[in-house]
This record gives sequence, structure tokens and C-alpha cells, in this order.
Amino acid sequence: MKKNSNTYKLFVLGDINGFFGLMFDNMTVLSFLAGILIFGFGYPADIVYKKMFPGTAFGVLFGDLLYSWMAYRLAKKTGNNNVTAMPLGLDTPSTIGIALTVLGPCFLSMKAKGMDVESAALMTWYVGMATMVLVGIFKLIFSFIGKYVQQAVPQAGLLGSLAGIGLALIGFVPLVDIFGLPVVGMISMGLILYTLIARIKLPFNIPSVFTAVFVGTIFYYILAPSGLTGCVYKPPVLELHLGFPTPTIDFIKGFMEALKYLPIALPFAILTVVGGINVTESARVAGDDFNTRDILLTEAVATLLAGICGGVAQSTPYIGQPAYKAMGSRVGYTIITGLFIGLGGIFGYVSFIVELIPRAVLAPILIFVALEIMAQAFVACPQSHAPAVAFAYFPTVARLLAIKYSTPDIVPLDNFKDLLNMGTGKELPEILVTVALGNGFILTAMLWGAFVSLLIDRELRKSCIFILIAAGMTFFGIIHSASPDGNMYLPWTLEGLVKQIPYQFTAAYLVLAAIIFFLSFTKEAREEPEEY
Repeated sequence: MKKNSNTYKLFVLGDINGFFGLMFDNMTVLSFLAGILIFGFGYPADIVYKKMFPGTAFGVLFGDLLYSWMAYRLAKKTGNNNVTAMPLGLDTPSTIGIALTVLGPCFLSMKAKGMDVESAALMTWYVGMATMVLVGIFKLIFSFIGKYVQQAVPQAGLLGSLAGIGLALIGFVPLVDIFGLPVVGMISMGLILYTLIARIKLPFNIPSVFTAVFVGTIFYYILAPSGLTGCVYKPPVLELHLGFPTPTIDFIKGFMEALKYLPIALPFAILTVVGGINVTESARVAGDDFNTRDILLTEAVATLLAGICGGVAQSTPYIGQPAYKAMGSRVGYTIITGLFIGLGGIFGYVSFIVELIPRAVLAPILIFVALEIMAQAFVACPQSHAPAVAFAYFPTVARLLAIKYSTPDIVPLDNFKDLLNMGTGKELPEILVTVALGNGFILTAMLWGAFVSLLIDRELRKSCIFILIAAGMTFFGIIHSASPDGNMYLPWTLEGLVKQIPYQFTAAYLVLAAIIFFLSFTKEAREEPEEY
């Protein structure tokens, strides 16, 4: 390792590969944020591109430039001319998750209350901003106690909840887009699997992500106009959506409504804090000893600034800093990415690119992210905890089903309401149970993964603590809310069959905790766990 700090360069050849990788990661997330809202929920495109994108992109600009400065400072301090900046971008799980479980449902809820489309969209934007401000404040606080959360909750709970999101939201949703344009999507996915999963380099060291996106896009514009993709071709609109990330207090208008979605939003914040700790440690192992608190505070402030300026997605340090180092990237790639995404949100070319590139071409990048997240959960956790990780998947699957059930284009609103109360009499209605299992899905997954992993380790009384926490949260709708919107409540204010959910689910958890507690006194419960 060289120690001459004077030789540290801001831009090197490896920054080109790093830029394409980090830039397309961010573009992919923005594309799915827009696609979910515009095509999935009928949200007005103008508000997404002119109001949401600029502030969201500004958070990336701020965070990447600050991480670049940290890398330069570390290089000067240590004399190490091989320091690679920490990559920062839009958090994939929470951006997709919040679009599907907060912004989209909020928009539908506002319209159901009688608001016109424009008013409902603006109110949803305010709620999104308020959510980001609350998440940013929460992350500021947790940047000082993130280590404690990491130590208190077993890995199976933390990583299992994230892996469930990888399976159902980050993986499955893009997979549908890929097979919506099968030939084009499979070309890009094949290249991503070949290069990023199988880790085989392309000839002449051509950037893999750029190649997958470029080749897939070219094939789309060759095949689609001729009707060879199986769908109706619509040429891209050559329009730049200008918008400035102006600080505003409009988020206050959505503050009270945003509080209802905190059980969904705050666990995403916890996961980025814990993820920030993990990625900082991986960078340290790779040779770049960044200050963990500085990394966490930067992502928190970037999220807070984005929310104040109209953003609706939180930023986070990305997994894979050692991979960028292996590409030969140093600090230039984060500078260029921050400027490209940040200025693109302002001058509108980011939204133009989002419309230009088919989602089926970008979707394989998210498939890669999903596979990495799911694989990491099993690899990083003890082998014996694999069932706990898998058990943590179920709440996210339930949430995905609930989203589909509550989408008016799939199930008309009146039918959905009827299904919530339509049971056989022998058991609670299936749709109602599915909705309840999916509400608060991240917290549920964390608690389920935690108590099952402790059960496996024969720490039965500790396991009971997490079950009792689940019971307390269930009673007030923090998890397993009986409300389709996932709102918290006082259970005695509910009416009809939905009132049974908090009482029955809470009782179920209490019974489970009692059984495990009494079993903890048996001789068998004190035996060493079986090896896998």
C-alpha cells in the first residue's frame, strides 16, 4: 500500500465502471418509484417528475459529495492513495416498499375520501415528504444507538426481514416487468446473471451494468416498433421535466397522516442504520477505515434534506464498497454520480431517461440486488438459523398479496370491502387475515425472525420477550393492523369482524409466550441445540 498522499487522484479510470454501476442503481430505483406510482396506482406523472424527483435526487447529491469528501480526507490523513469512497444512493427496499405500502395506498385512500386526482396526489406528496422528515430525524437519533439495536435483535430478524423484502418486493415485482417484455427483459437479465451473479467478465472489461442496459434498450427499440415484443409500442415523450429542490414546510400538511404509516416507514429506517454499520465494517475490512457515526449521520441528514425539499425516498450507503474498490474506483465515481443524479433531478433529464429505458431492461439490476440480499441473509446468519430467516419472509409475502387485493384495477373497492367481512363462520375471513399479516410487515418479520432464532438456540425466555413485544404491538395495530390502510388504533373503537383481529391475534401471541415460557423449565429445553 502506497503512503504518499500527494499521489491520491480524484478521478481514475476505474471511476468509469463505478459510475455506471452506482448511477444505474439509482436510476433503476427512480424508474420503479415512478412506475409503481404512475402505472400501478394511476398517480399523475407531473407530480412525480417535477416535485418528488428533484428533492429525492438532491439527497443523493448531498450524500455522495459528502462521502467523496470523507474519502479524500481519509486519504490525506492516512497517506493511503487507494481509498475508495463509500457509495451512497436511494435505498432500494424502502423506496419500493414505501411506494407500494405508503404512497400508493395513501393516494387511493385520499381519492376514496372524495378528493380529486390532483388534490389526492398533492396530499400524498405531503405525506411522503413528512414520512422522509420523520425517517431522517429517526435516523439521526439512531445513528448514536444503532450498535445497540444491532446487538439486541438477532441477525435472523434483521436480515430475514430485509430478505423477505428482497423476495417479494424487490425481486418478484421486477420479475413481472421482465416477463412483461420477455425477449428484451431476458437479454438484460441474462447479461446481469452472467456478469454479476456468475462473476464472469465481459470481453475487454466492458462495464457489465451499462452493457446490460444498453443492449436491452437497443433491442427494445428494434423489436417494439415492429410489434415483435408482444405489446403496443409507445415512443418516448421527448420532454424534460424541470423542477427545483426548494425547501418547503408543506410536509407539515401531511404530518398527521404520515404518523399512521410510521409502523411501515420506521423499520425501513432501522434497517438502513444497521446496514450502514455493516457496510462501514466491510469497508474497514477492505482497508478504508471510515468513521461509522459520520457515515450514519450523513445518510440521516441526506434523507432529512431530501424530505424538506420534496423527496419521498431515503438515501443509504450501498452494500458493495469493496466491489467498487475492486473495480479500481476511488472518489471520482461518487462525485460524478452525485452530480449526475442531483442535477438530473433538477433539469429533468433523469425523468427523461427513466421514460426512455424500459423497466424490463432495468429490472434485472433489482433482481441482482434481491438475490444478493436473500443470499446474504442465509450466509451471514448461523446455519441453524436458516429456518428463522425463511420464517421472516412470510409477512412480506402477505403484504404483497394485500397490495394486490386492495388495488381497484384488480379487485374493485366495494368487492374488497365485502371480502374483508366474508368468512365461513368457522374462521376469520382469509382476505382480512392476509391484510392483517401484511400490515407492519417489516416489524413483524424482525420479531418473527428474532423469536424463532432464539428458540433454535434454546434461549426460550429471551424468545418470549420478542413474542410479548409482538403481542403489545398487535393490540394497537402497530403490526397486524386490521385496517386496510395499516393504521394504528384503539382496538375497542373497531366494529364488526375487524375487531376480532387485535383481540384474537394478541391472545394467540400471549398463549404462545406462555407455552414457551413453561416449556423453558423442562430438562429437554436446557439441552444443547442440535447441529445442522
